[in-house]
Amino acid sequence: MSPNFKKVVERSRSAFNSGRTLSLEFRKQQMKQLLKLYEENQQDFIEALKSDVRKPKMEAFVFEVNAVKSDVTYILRRLDKWAAPDQVPSQIPLDKSLILKEPYGVALVIGAWNFPLQLTMVPVHGALAAGNTVIIKPSETAPATASLIAKLVPHYLDKECYQVVCGGVSETTALLQQRFDYIFYTGSTHVGRIVREASNKYLTPTTLEMGGKSPCYIDNTINMDLVARRILWGKMTNLGQICVAPDYLLCSKAVQGVFIAKAREVLLEWYGKEPQKSPDLSRIVTDRHVDRLVSYLECGKAVIGGRFEKADRWVEPTVLVNVTADSKVMTEEIFGPILPIINVENHVEAIEFIKRRFASRSLHYVGYYG
Repeated sequence: MSPNFKKVVERSRSAFNSGRTLSLEFRKQQMKQLLKLYEENQQDFIEALKSDVRKPKMEAFVFEVNAVKSDVTYILRRLDKWAAPDQVPSQIPLDKSLILKEPYGVALVIGAWNFPLQLTMVPVHGALAAGNTVIIKPSETAPATASLIAKLVPHYLDKECYQVVCGGVSETTALLQQRFDYIFYTGSTHVGRIVREASNKYLTPTTLEMGGKSPCYIDNTINMDLVARRILWGKMTNLGQICVAPDYLLCSKAVQGVFIAKAREVLLEWYGKEPQKSPDLSRIVTDRHVDRLVSYLECGKAVIGGRFEKADRWVEPTVLVNVTADSKVMTEEIFGPILPIINVENHVEAIEFIKRRFASRSLHYVGYYG
């Protein structure tokens, strides 16, 4: 049975209206409790992340547990300065103007599944530090991590100011019918449009952190041994399920050949002859996403990899060539370990290719500048 979201939001608004989150000391105390939560349950989070996407221990620590701990520490060191009024010039003679920092009120944070701890809790840190009460909605696609967050938050944080709600599409849809003072969403563009539409009803300020294509251009002047390692590390971390991972490569035919040769060496060095057995590679989050990625394999010729096993939610690190610009793999966000290559003669052609397409999520340039 879905929780009564109206009561959840009313409880959060009542807590905000009590004024206790306005106290800087209260916020600091809650931030310190968050740090305690992460430190005392580090191994539990690592195990939950392994259960959800078989995330390797080092990745779980560096990109999830250590990331949230570092973020809390960073905020605590700067919160006094951030919260202090800013004096600004005034056009009125003998007048003094100040910018005072005030919280929005009740914030809703909807987390993502690819980094289900970091991408859920880092926005919570900011909302909490600013003096808002927060309703936290972890991704149902990472159920072990979501359940752990729901279990631990009430034991460490103020139960009225910071609440966790779990559930799938129907629960999220019902939750979005409520009035919030700020919404922070991380996830797909499709769901982002739904969140935006819901926020329009109350003109709620909203941050949408969504995905997209992230091109990577390699020029002709680079040290391929170093470059291949950096590109493949960015692409294979979390098995490519990162919104800023290199989505596709742009390079000349000559550079393509050198890259492919070096990529084979690097992948063999890192993951061995049977990468599916490597402890350093994650898994695709759901069967549906495996099917989506497998469909991209038909969009070109796999010169590296190309194998998959749906029962294991496994797609092998793959490099595709002979890809057309209008194919599915080039028009949809890949979000997986498949790296297509498009040939261009120089950086001018690369820029023109990128500009003809939708705005990039990020852009990687590999070469010498100057």
